[in-house]
Amino acid sequence: MTSLIFLHKYVRDLQFFLSIRRRNRCCRFTRYKYKSKEACRMESNAFRLRVWLFLSAGNETFERLASFGLMANFMVYLQSEYHMNQVKAATLLNTWSAASNFAPVIGAYVSDAFIGKFWTIAFGSFSSLLGMIIMTLTALLPQLRPPPCTHEGQLHGQCVGHNKAQLGILIASLCWLSIGTGGIKPCSIPFSVDQFDLTTEEGRKGNNSFYNLYYTTQTIVLLITQTVVVYIQNDISWAIGFGIPALCMLFAIVLFFVGTKVYIYIKPEGSVFAAVAQVFVAAYKKRQLNLPSDDGQFYIPPFSRSLLPELHLTRQYSCLNKAALIVGDEVKQDGLCENPWRLCSVQQVEDVKCLINIIPIWLTSVLGFLAMNQQGTFTVAQALKMDLQFGPSIKIPAGSVGVITLIAIAIWLPFYDRVVVAALEKVTKQEGGITLLQRIGIGNLFSILTMLVSGFLETERRLSALSHGGTDGIAPMTVMWLTPQLILIGFSEIFSIVGLIEFYNKQFPEHMRSIGNSLIYLTFSFASYASSIVISVVHDVSARHGSNWLSDDINTSKLDYFYFLIAGISSLNFLFFLFCARRYHYRSSVKLM
Repeated sequence: MTSLIFLHKYVRDLQFFLSIRRRNRCCRFTRYKYKSKEACRMESNAFRLRVWLFLSAGNETFERLASFGLMANFMVYLQSEYHMNQVKAATLLNTWSAASNFAPVIGAYVSDAFIGKFWTIAFGSFSSLLGMIIMTLTALLPQLRPPPCTHEGQLHGQCVGHNKAQLGILIASLCWLSIGTGGIKPCSIPFSVDQFDLTTEEGRKGNNSFYNLYYTTQTIVLLITQTVVVYIQNDISWAIGFGIPALCMLFAIVLFFVGTKVYIYIKPEGSVFAAVAQVFVAAYKKRQLNLPSDDGQFYIPPFSRSLLPELHLTRQYSCLNKAALIVGDEVKQDGLCENPWRLCSVQQVEDVKCLINIIPIWLTSVLGFLAMNQQGTFTVAQALKMDLQFGPSIKIPAGSVGVITLIAIAIWLPFYDRVVVAALEKVTKQEGGITLLQRIGIGNLFSILTMLVSGFLETERRLSALSHGGTDGIAPMTVMWLTPQLILIGFSEIFSIVGLIEFYNKQFPEHMRSIGNSLIYLTFSFASYASSIVISVVHDVSARHGSNWLSDDINTSKLDYFYFLIAGISSLNFLFFLFCARRYHYRSSVKLM
């Protein structure tokens, strides 16, 4: 119902916007493309927020429905339909997750350097659709997966495994999904932010609440769809369960192209990586020069003077300032530089400094996400060995236990944004109540607490299964015992992920926003690879010493020890984060004149 209300409001605004365009074809030059005078006056927070809600509900929401829905129950699909053991399934899942979260870096580069955000999202949407169709076919056609096997056969490892062709088709579908993710994820938020006019007070207010609203709406939709889709996959049909996201993605593509006439487009400005490399090359070539005290000897392109207030080089990383030092006739009569590999603008140098400052924070977030990676793999394995009955007639699918996390996010995040932030702002006099890095740090603390609670709960679950469990190894404990760790990881996501999204988008310059947004997914990628490495090392080392922590039978393994290990790694990482956060200098915001 809420989505229908937003859709109705958006269509009403869309009709009004198009009627204005028909009445007034006269456009003025701005940094946006084709923006009429009357349309500019319509750029209020409410209108831009509705445009974003329509875009998000029509595109990335369904992309996340597919990718997150697959991850939530994909562990069960690999074990039950492809007869993979626990470690192999978790490794494949983490590898796919890593590839999917690395792809946005490539997508951000293509978007910023060549085709722009709109067409990158469009290509990613079609790629995701193709991946979903192939995945649906693996569940629909029996010859694309191993023959069925009884539950007893799975327990004793007597099932016929998959062949190379079947595994290849499965991986092909995952590859297309990863490519689609690479096109949608790095551009969706920046493209949505482009719809806000940050030169107006309403636009800035809308942008400040944008990130919490973004995560809230995504969580609500995932909460609804994940329960329904996972139930269909487990109790009705895997083919139908995979086919629903495919149909949603097709509908999303149609909705996305319907809004082409109302979107605001910003043209790509060339490769950000080349601009960064130019600063280092130019600074190296001028390394023998001394820095003057006069700011007038540094290069500021003529077009920047009319758009931005006067820029000054900061003293931090002063060796890079030499890249902007004008020597001889490096500047032509029209104000442009002769060779961008010998002379860079002040803005370029400051952008590189911003990137250098952010890298340590990004590195700490990689290990900070280790706890989140375990919730999609081993938490499901825990649920499979617990009592899934809820009430007299409801049996909870193991892949749906993550819904508890989504419920926690959906309830707490709006409350935090509207109530807690307002109260904190009165006390701290700080916009947002706390700084961005403080918010990320709180998320890291919740991830450590999650692993500690998970370890203690797993100890009780294993002891219960071994002492009171039946022949199937299921512990006489309700699956709702997993609620504390799932709520805690939800709090960790609220503070860490939302904080990082806002941090990257606010601290990166505007023309590097796609790259900045892709860092959050690169973090997920490296965290998944790190998780795979930790799992493999722990599995091999513990097996050699006679007590396998991650054996196929979770009741005889030492999963609680593994959780405590992750908590220890996360604690050391948190100390490194505190060190980096204390040294970080926030980038001052530059407003358009």
